[in-house]
Amino acid sequence: MTTAPAPAATREATGPTLIRLHEEGHDIVVADADLGKSTSARLFGDRFPERFFSFGVAEQNMISAAAGMAAMGRIAVATTFAVFAEHAYDQLRMSVSQPNLSVKMIASHGGVSVGEDGASAQSVEDIAVMSSLVNFNVVVPADVVEAEAVIEAAIRTPGPFYIRTDRPKHAVLYTDGARFELGRADVLREGGDVTLISYGLMVERTLEAAGLLAAGGLEARVLNMATIRPLDVEALARAATETGAIVVAEEHLTHSGLGAMCAQALATRAPVPMEFVGIDNRYGESGVWHEVLEIVGLTPQAIAAAAQRAVGRKSG
Repeated sequence: MTTAPAPAATREATGPTLIRLHEEGHDIVVADADLGKSTSARLFGDRFPERFFSFGVAEQNMISAAAGMAAMGRIAVATTFAVFAEHAYDQLRMSVSQPNLSVKMIASHGGVSVGEDGASAQSVEDIAVMSSLVNFNVVVPADVVEAEAVIEAAIRTPGPFYIRTDRPKHAVLYTDGARFELGRADVLREGGDVTLISYGLMVERTLEAAGLLAAGGLEARVLNMATIRPLDVEALARAATETGAIVVAEEHLTHSGLGAMCAQALATRAPVPMEFVGIDNRYGESGVWHEVLEIVGLTPQAIAAAAQRAVGRKSG
């Protein structure tokens, strides 16, 4: 009997993956804002101390320096928490986005699943903020296996990236290896009645919601939309056309995240009934991470209920 992999946080992939890629010949330098142990980037610093630069709690300086190193031909990785990455928006815009430099921001502790740290440390708007930056690729892996593949893709792809990783340990979904392709959604489950779309740790909950729907006679297609920018519009439009209803579930504000981007994309291509499960115009609160998800309504039951509403509005 095969033993399931132990649950893991996506942040755990950062340090080991960067070490492996540098040893394979990629010219990587890492800038840290005093959180290297929590992001796991410190492991890279322990292995390559001459390539690891600590800036303390000065995210703006960190990004400016990372941009400078990228301008000199290095692959610059900057690591901090998602909520603190927002402190450096001006530097990301002026020094990274406009010159289109290869700075890879890996931002851990995204969303309300930070848990006990409370609302001040829970970024519920980072996807909207970083998606507003021209030239940026925005990616959120579903598990630790996909996180490794996402980081590798970022290192191998020229240009800026924002990668959100998470704090809590959760299930490994890609037990047979990652299938990540930048800009491509991954179909985790086929179905013809409705499509459920999510990213990050919400993918596991979306799969659970599909199981609940199947028990009631509805077959849901499940898309892991790990790449938020560039959005896989073809897979999105195909899902809308073939299933006739869409639900987007995300650990982010509903009015400005992936759901809003999907609605915009479908409005002129394949408009269908849509429902949105996310954080509704509020901040999080302190608590055990899975309890906080329940408080803000990010549960399999909420996703399944949203799917039933969307299916109920299908014409014909």
